Amino acid sequence: MITTEQIKELRDLTGISIMQVRKALEEANGDKEKALIILRKKGGDVAGKKADRTFGAGTVASYVHSNGGVASMVELLSETDFVSGNEEFKKLAYDIAMQIAATNPEFLKKDDITPESKAKAEEVFAVEVKDKPEAMKAKILEGKINAYFADKILLEQPFIKNPDLTIANLLENAIQKFGEKIAIGRFARFSVLNK
Repeated sequence: MITTEQIKELRDLTGISIMQVRKALEEANGDKEKALIILRKKGGDVAGKKADRTFGAGTVASYVHSNGGVASMVELLSETDFVSGNEEFKKLAYDIAMQIAATNPEFLKKDDITPESKAKAEEVFAVEVKDKPEAMKAKILEGKINAYFADKILLEQPFIKNPDLTIANLLENAIQKFGEKIAIGRFARFSVLNK
């Protein structure tokens, strides 16, 4: 038996509709963790189906840290101004701007890593693995490089308000919630004296 409290708790956690939360809880026999996995999987499926749609609207959000030394801006895109004008959509953009200010990502997605950046990282980490067995060198080097860049890729970062979600998960949940394709366009971070 799925309780109203379970539905409310999961809805508060994800922001996804009551009906979708109820279905996920029923499918997971009331197990909250399994229901979260089901919702994330469905969110990814929904995002995949909407990938070929075009953007026609969006919002720009900014965040300035309380000390005034760090600020950021982000362009969050949507298909329609109906969604981009929604307060929850604007809050999502603000949260992403806060994430950018806090974590200072260099890249939006893995594909954005420049060959030069990757070559420099390989050069540094190659020294660390030089004494490792030949059969393991490539795998260890790849692991070190992936770990190094994970913090620098915005979509792969854990969300500062809920580390169980990545920024990509946050966008997938929003796509599921709003029923439209949503993506981060551009972002920038500013700091006084490189704070």
